[in-house]
Amino acid sequence: MSITVRRAEERDMYKILTLLGEVLELHARIRPDLFIPGTTKYTREELLKIISDDETPVFVADDGGDVAGYAFCVIKQPPFSTNMTKVKTLYIDDLCVDENIRGKHIGTLLFDHVKEQAKELGCQYVTLNVWEGNDSARHFYDKMGMSVRETMMEVRL
Repeated sequence: MSITVRRAEERDMYKILTLLGEVLELHARIRPDLFIPGTTKYTREELLKIISDDETPVFVADDGGDVAGYAFCVIKQPPFSTNMTKVKTLYIDDLCVDENIRGKHIGTLLFDHVKEQAKELGCQYVTLNVWEGNDSARHFYDKMGMSVRETMMEVRL
């Protein structure tokens, strides 16, 4: 069966919430000082609002009716500024492929779809953040041709 990428629908919410849990657990292992295991990023109600909003499109990799992965996106435009150009960006807030079926280029399908959607929306960039320590994600995004724009630094107190 061929995997297609489409906008998320209400019927996809259970699997999306499951995958959000996988991502949260990964982040909790990397940064237990910031992430709480056993939680998810969004509630069911928040997720329903997000997937129905055109400013926050969510795309799913559909494997014969089952969600194999997702990409949460946000259309961003900077506020008026006298020192920066006005650019439209499609920000990938979260991208995940079911850990049981990774290695089948589903992430590439999702990423390529996001890039196409960004072009259709008139965006000049696709951006995202990667947590330090999430080496597999960093490697994937490097393969997708992404490069570092800026680095957030911290000092633990």
